[in-house]
Amino acid sequence: MPNPGLPKDETERRVSALNAALEKGYPPPERATNGQKSAIQAASDALGMNEQTLRTWLRQHRDKVDWSLYQDPSEIGAIPEPEQIEASILQDRIKVLEAALKSSAKEEITRQAVREKIFELSEATPEPPKWLSPKRISSGCKGVPTIMLSDWHWGEVVKPGEIYGANEFNLNIANARAKRVVETATDLLFNHIANPEYDGLVLALGGDMVTGDIHEELSKTNDAPIMPSVLNLFDALTGVIEKFAQRFDKIFIPCVTGNHGRNTRKPQKKERNATNFDWLVYQMLARHFKDRPGIQFSIPDGPDCHYSVYGHRYLLTHGDQFRGGNGIAGVLMPIERGRHKKSTRDTALQRSWDTMIIGHFHQLIQLPHLVVNGSLKGYDEYAFSENFSYEEPAQGCWITHPEKGITFQMPIYLGDVEKPGAKDWVSWAA
Repeated sequence: MPNPGLPKDETERRVSALNAALEKGYPPPERATNGQKSAIQAASDALGMNEQTLRTWLRQHRDKVDWSLYQDPSEIGAIPEPEQIEASILQDRIKVLEAALKSSAKEEITRQAVREKIFELSEATPEPPKWLSPKRISSGCKGVPTIMLSDWHWGEVVKPGEIYGANEFNLNIANARAKRVVETATDLLFNHIANPEYDGLVLALGGDMVTGDIHEELSKTNDAPIMPSVLNLFDALTGVIEKFAQRFDKIFIPCVTGNHGRNTRKPQKKERNATNFDWLVYQMLARHFKDRPGIQFSIPDGPDCHYSVYGHRYLLTHGDQFRGGNGIAGVLMPIERGRHKKSTRDTALQRSWDTMIIGHFHQLIQLPHLVVNGSLKGYDEYAFSENFSYEEPAQGCWITHPEKGITFQMPIYLGDVEKPGAKDWVSWAA
């Protein structure tokens, strides 16, 4: 009896191979002479399967094959040459493979398919470079600076008239602030630290780099549609990395995605990165710098990225998994609760860490065990309408010392408005 479990496309594949063999002049088995290859033999070669398996299957499916396709060479006056026969075998195999592709489901575009086929990147994300944890520390080395870039919300527009004039944001201002990040960080690290000697730079990309279209109001008010915003962001980040590369021979760039860059209506747990424009920008950057040995990316498949600097273990995640933040304690309560849960999980999985660094909350908090990043966008209509405290646009910067761990913490403030009394070195009430 026929095999009830044989897929329909497999039946079509076998019939297609037999018909192709008959068209090429391979005879039905009963008409094959001694030493002559039959259509069954030719088809089994093209299919890459055992001849007897095909013969057994054919007993129940003979009526599916168009045997009239075969024409006896002696009747048409043409005898195939050996080279023609070999060529026809290859052609048969190609036809069978094409038929199989047409009958099979469309290939799912996975993260790895995009990395390998579109961006031509290696199969696996490499481990953090060895210079982050050298066996010997050079004399006078201050450590490794980390600059946290997150919550840039590229493409969003903030109108000052709707928030008491406290902030303004658009693509022009975003590009100016990106430039200011480099200038301010460089000034802090090289002009305000005695004998600045560093083994390299960690440039952490923490997600929500694009603002996206996840809310209807964003799609209506953004400075540009998502694709032009992505390209503009790519250009800006390329410039940022190039500028830092002029001062640092080695740059390590760990990356995680945020919640704003997604192209799905709701946040999803599966394929989070492959459906996120943050991840697309990271892959574009990794491809752009793939021939620069001093610049290395770590783009994990999941929402968390682990790495160490001089043995100090970091966990980089965006922070959108943490909920809450009401009351006097503000965002610290949900963040600390989430930090504890992540620490318990990772300890059980033997992936312990010392400091968690996140974005998402647009509020710069720098502690030894926790760094919450600010934002490039700054105060916006949402924060104003929810009566949140004013937060100046800022990004985090600190140094990991070979022996002391996190030492210097230097916020990179990016505000456009000069504060009252800013020119006075000190002032007091009369």
